[in-house]
Amino acid sequence: MLRPDIIDLREFYADHLGQAVRRLLRQRLRAMWSDVSGLRVMGLGYATPYLRIFENEAERVIAAMPGPQGVVRWPRGLPGRVMLVDEDDLPLPDASIDRLLLVHSVENSENVRSLLREVWRVLSPQGRLLAVVPNRRGLWAHIETTPFGQGHPYTPPQLTRLMRDAEFSPTRSEAALWMPPANRGFVFGAAQAWERTGEALWKRFSGVLLVEAEKQVYAVTPLKAVKVRQKRFVLNPVPAGLRPVGFHGDES
Repeated sequence: MLRPDIIDLREFYADHLGQAVRRLLRQRLRAMWSDVSGLRVMGLGYATPYLRIFENEAERVIAAMPGPQGVVRWPRGLPGRVMLVDEDDLPLPDASIDRLLLVHSVENSENVRSLLREVWRVLSPQGRLLAVVPNRRGLWAHIETTPFGQGHPYTPPQLTRLMRDAEFSPTRSEAALWMPPANRGFVFGAAQAWERTGEALWKRFSGVLLVEAEKQVYAVTPLKAVKVRQKRFVLNPVPAGLRPVGFHGDES
C-alpha cells in the first residue's frame, strides 16, 4: 500500500487547505476529549498537527510515526517528543498510555489488525483511542492530492466492526470535514458554514469519521507466535519544573 510520506504530510498542513483542516478537526477532537488532565496522551501516524490542544493539561504528550512514513522533529524549539516506530511493535510498556490519537494511521496501515492489537497493549485499562479516518462515502477519500485520499477509507459500520474485532468497544462516533478539498480562499472563509450545512444536510458524506473506543479489559487475547520485541521505554513521571509551558513552530 502506497502511503503519504512525511514530506507530503508536512507540506499539506503547511498549506492553507491543511491549516483549515487542522482548525476544524482540532475543534472536534477537543470536544470529544474535553479533559485529559494528568493523562498520558500519544499520537500515532501523523498526529502532531492536532496534539497541541492537549499541551499544558495532559501529564505528557508524545508522538510516534511509522517507519515507512518517516519522521520529523516535534515540537519545534522544544525538547523532542517524537519517535520513529514499527506500528505493530511500539517501544512502550504495557498499559502505559491513557489516550491514543490515530491520524493518517488506520487507513495507511499494512496490517491494521496488528496495529490495533498493539494499541490495545499499550493502552491503560481505562484507556481510549480516537481514530480519524477518511469516510469512504465522502469526497475527500476520492481526491488523491490530499493525505485523506490515500490508503483504505472506511464506512461507519466497517470502522465499528474493525474496532470490535480488535477488542475495543466504540463509545462515540462523529463526522466532520464537509468543506471541499479545494485550495480556494472562498472555501477557507466559509469553512464553518460548510461544517454546519454538511452536518445538517449531508452527514453521511463527511470527509472524515471520528470514532472513540475504549479498551475491553475483559477480552481474551488470542495466542500468537512469540516475537522478539524491541526495547521498551519507561515513561517516568515528568517533573513539574521540566514540563513545557508553551509551543512554538508549525509542527503542532
